[in-house]
Amino acid sequence: MSTSSSSPGSDLLTLQRRALQVLADLAPAALELGEVFAAAGHELALVGGPVRDAFLGRVSADLDFATSASPDQTEQLLARWGDAHWDIGKAFGTIGARRHARPAGPGAEPRPDVVVEVTTYRTDAYEAGSRKPDVVFGDTLEGDLSRRDFTVNAMAVRLPSLTFVDPFDGLADLAGRRLRTPVTAEQSFDDDPLRMMRAARFAAQLGFDLTPDVRAAVEAMAARIEIVSAERVRDELVKLMLATDPRPGLEVLVQTGLAEHVLPELPALRLEIDEHHRHKDVYQHSLTVLAQAIDLETGTHEQPTGPVPGPDLVLRLAALLHDIGKPPTRRFEPGGGVSFHHHEVVGAKMAARRLKALRFDKETVQAVARLTELHLRFHGYGDGAWTDSAVRRYVTDAGPHLERLHRLTRSDCTTRNRRKADRLSFAYDDLEHRIAELREKESLAAIRPDLDGQQIMEILGLSPGPLVGQAYKHLLELRMELGPRTPEEAEADLRAWWAEQQG
Repeated sequence: MSTSSSSPGSDLLTLQRRALQVLADLAPAALELGEVFAAAGHELALVGGPVRDAFLGRVSADLDFATSASPDQTEQLLARWGDAHWDIGKAFGTIGARRHARPAGPGAEPRPDVVVEVTTYRTDAYEAGSRKPDVVFGDTLEGDLSRRDFTVNAMAVRLPSLTFVDPFDGLADLAGRRLRTPVTAEQSFDDDPLRMMRAARFAAQLGFDLTPDVRAAVEAMAARIEIVSAERVRDELVKLMLATDPRPGLEVLVQTGLAEHVLPELPALRLEIDEHHRHKDVYQHSLTVLAQAIDLETGTHEQPTGPVPGPDLVLRLAALLHDIGKPPTRRFEPGGGVSFHHHEVVGAKMAARRLKALRFDKETVQAVARLTELHLRFHGYGDGAWTDSAVRRYVTDAGPHLERLHRLTRSDCTTRNRRKADRLSFAYDDLEHRIAELREKESLAAIRPDLDGQQIMEILGLSPGPLVGQAYKHLLELRMELGPRTPEEAEADLRAWWAEQQG
């Protein structure tokens, strides 16, 4: 691989060696694509994340290319090269294609399909007040790279020659683990304010630091993120939250003021700690709960397995947001105490509103709100044994999120008092044991009344209507309180309830 710029230092040499190995293993079909474009008189270069990842020793599943060809020309070339192609991004200059893996030789590892996206050289900019960028096609690779978000993503490899192009010293920034913009940070963020969210996301995903000028620009321009659609902001937040360690990215959001416009409930957790330290730092507590919840996910990023395979977005959002109801419910009590009465209920409503505003899907909104509402339910269990009825209600209220609730509740213990932490852990061990015991005796996963609606109508001689629903609800309450009932007992319970209604 030849290079159009070089930088001294052993770190750079290490990165270059890694990249050579990754690029040497680049799918032959991708290299052949470079030959196809060159034969048609067009430039083609691997750009952005795949190049950055090559220097980090990672292989990207999807390959992004930039080209001098127009979208129509690109579509024609990809139609010949691939087994399938799509033009859903054509308005932005992007054409996608897939080429099925060709049979490998004897004893060779089978290669995966090759998926590519090829985008015409371009520049993006927002009109004043617009939520979508205008796209203007360019004519040079260097010009296209200049519009990229950060220098570590503004590197390219020309194909088929494998010439490395790095006009903004992105390789040096990669070695220094820093995020810097190809043009001035102010111009870059003015062109596309979403890049401020990407700065936070890359801080989480890559563990890189923002350069002082980038940080200052985010602080000065944070409010401009409001012109970006909620869906695009959400997508960046999701990628941040699914990183191996989201904390650095969340800290960037809060420290720069960007969170005030994206997730204001998070910086609001930085409650002023009074001189007597009557409550813990809720913001730092929430970040710790998030980290502990991630540690309790099952499996790994590469091999997610078990009851809560990581990365689990619902668990992570619930861990981060579980205490957002504390700021509006904080009260200083006589005698020096601090209370947050019903903060779990208030927080559940706040979490639902924020996630809806960010255009999260209904299932995610409901799940995070439910976990937030239930995260305190366990407290008090260790003070006295719950009845079987209480255990059944706990399981039923958690529904399909019971395993997440287990992990959220355990993660919510951040005390430095070892004896208190052990007591809470032992108590939750006991609760899980109780749940397992009841599972063996009863169908806790789907608690239902011992009589269904049809049976209720037959016994009472009713037609479908509200009374049947009331009877069903009464029998469900008895099932919770008393456990499974025989058909005879259930019928007796139903008739006794019906007699009360008639009286």
